[in-house]
Amino acid sequence: MIDLRLLREDPDRVRASQRARGEDVALVDALLSADERRRSSGVRFDELRSEQKALGKLIPKASGDEKAELLAKAGQLAADVKAADAEQHEADEEAKKLLLQLGNLVHPDVPVGGEEDFVVLETHGTIRDFGAEGFEPKDHLELGEALGAIDVERGAKVSGSRFYYLTGVGALLELALVNAAIAQATAAGFIPMLTPALVRPRAMEGTGFLGQAAENVYHLEKDDFYLVGTSEVPLAAYHMDEILDADKLPLRYAGFSPCFRREAGTYGKDTRGIFRVHQFDKVEMFSYVDPADAENEHQRLLDWEKQWLTALELPFQVIDVASGDLGSSASRKFDCEAWIPTQGKYRELTSASNCDGFQARRLSVRMRDTSDGKSRVQPLATLNGTLCAVPRTIVAILENHQLADGSVRVPEVLRPYLGGRELLEPVAK
Repeated sequence: MIDLRLLREDPDRVRASQRARGEDVALVDALLSADERRRSSGVRFDELRSEQKALGKLIPKASGDEKAELLAKAGQLAADVKAADAEQHEADEEAKKLLLQLGNLVHPDVPVGGEEDFVVLETHGTIRDFGAEGFEPKDHLELGEALGAIDVERGAKVSGSRFYYLTGVGALLELALVNAAIAQATAAGFIPMLTPALVRPRAMEGTGFLGQAAENVYHLEKDDFYLVGTSEVPLAAYHMDEILDADKLPLRYAGFSPCFRREAGTYGKDTRGIFRVHQFDKVEMFSYVDPADAENEHQRLLDWEKQWLTALELPFQVIDVASGDLGSSASRKFDCEAWIPTQGKYRELTSASNCDGFQARRLSVRMRDTSDGKSRVQPLATLNGTLCAVPRTIVAILENHQLADGSVRVPEVLRPYLGGRELLEPVAK
């Protein structure tokens, strides 16, 4: 959530952020009104309690009619205190509810607009000219089936559409990707983590996934657990309700977990193969940092993602995601999009988001700074970055590294994790 003091002092900035996101600007005024009611009812409650305490000291000293009058007044005060307390509680709950609906403040450098209004910041690698090489590229599913690596038919038979099996070299390729990604993250100072796939409502709400993204979340109603769509959720909640020493920051974690997404609203999109699926595995980077270092950390996360995609020898571009396409928690997000030959366009493989203090406030993760001899406690900043979303990465590798005979060249960075194998070759039927 955003800082309420900022809302009170500069509501126009918050209105502008909501407008840039394409979200309800009236929410800002509703929140300001609820906050004012909460504060005024709090003042009224404190005044009445003070009066009640003062009256309570007079009653034992009084007698006769004076005492009866004071007792009557005390009865009325008790009712007034109870009403003021209820009003304060109601206003407080309303303010909290509205505050949780408000998105993070959009960074001033973010391009304004919808999904297609991103800005390309960089391009890397060379797109292959398959025509010049004398053959038409196959898509990842055709390649994967020939390699004995992907089975979507049996995935659909067992679980329905958008499910799949990785078999043979497909399973080995996933394990190679995960191990190589974790090795890079560990070398960069991240602590590797295997995280829960089921979380309580507060963890999901605290990271901002029960707002605009709620339609894509799987909820187990009987147990009131949520299946995570990314290990960002359990990593963000890992230090929930804790105060971290500022001199221990940054804290960096690399989480590996299964991820589950309903993919609501994507009917008819990316239905072929394993690009857009309901269940997949992912390696996610997550950082807790001093807010003053958040923008630098954002760039570092992006650099690690670029290092990873370069090591996989994939052509890709970096985009600055437009305001209307940001998740509610992110103030700014960079995506790395790999070239997919059979689609003739770049598609998202990784993303890096700066959430500033938004998630930390919701999850009550704070830092204690004693650098000047005084002890100050304040929210810290959280950031996240996808290092390897496995199925999409497999899609990009198969299509970009395919050869005319249907085999696929293995990028050098993965060969040590595949027993030195240089090629993935079609299996005999």
